[in-house]
Amino acid sequence: MAELYSMTGYGSARGTVGGQSVTVELKSVNNKFLDCNVRLPRSYLFAEETIKNTVSDGVRRGKVDVFVTVQSGAEADVVVRANMELAKEYYGAVSEIAGSLGLDCGLNAAAVARFPDVLTLEKKELDAETVGAELREITRKAVEEFNVMRAREGERLREDMLAKLANIESLVSVVEERSPQTVQEYRQRLEARLRELLEDRGIDEQRLITEAAIFADRTAVDEETVRLRSHIGQFRAMLSEGSPIGRKMDFLVQEFNRESNTIGSKCSDAALAQVVVDLKSEIEKLREQLQNVE
Repeated sequence: MAELYSMTGYGSARGTVGGQSVTVELKSVNNKFLDCNVRLPRSYLFAEETIKNTVSDGVRRGKVDVFVTVQSGAEADVVVRANMELAKEYYGAVSEIAGSLGLDCGLNAAAVARFPDVLTLEKKELDAETVGAELREITRKAVEEFNVMRAREGERLREDMLAKLANIESLVSVVEERSPQTVQEYRQRLEARLRELLEDRGIDEQRLITEAAIFADRTAVDEETVRLRSHIGQFRAMLSEGSPIGRKMDFLVQEFNRESNTIGSKCSDAALAQVVVDLKSEIEKLREQLQNVE
């Protein structure tokens, strides 16, 4: 049986990008379509589309938030640059002062390095292609973990929806069993009423049969129950197919509702009306659950 994914989940992965420790986290909630939002450090903004494409390879629906966090040390972030020309100028100027005053220059490399702007810190330039590839790999691992969690939740959803389908099917069976009984009970009530009204006069049996037939035709739900059973079979087949099936299932449940509403409009029996209420309740529960399905 193919995996069924929930649209809610969480996943994360950690790796190294350009000497920096990077964590990619994904979390999602329900949505009709895939809506991926990526939050990146400014220096990685160029990789946003790469990350979105990687997420879309493993996710079909849902509002997915992706968080990329960088934990870097100074040695990974910056490069120390020495301005040798300026250092020579400083050294020459100090040496000139020392010579003019007859003093020992007393300079060493460390002393020269402390002069302003001799040493500068610069942001390390990133190789966009390399960084993009490394981020893609970390994101792919995060999506894998994300999908493992969604699959576990999806399996629970499948079991719950199968149980609800069984409840719906049993209620349809009750409708099929009860519907013919209402026709028989209607004929009996009609006959009793006519006998009461006509007293000793004879009852027109043909008229009684005709009235019962009209009532039976008006309250017949055979077509609706047959279609409902067909929809139940289709729903079960979809559940075994696995994701992405949420939108198709949503359409199918609309058909469930249409048939149950028609059955409800035809029933004139209190007991059967209660069964239809229970049927609609189970269908609504099913509809609510499938809102979580990718």
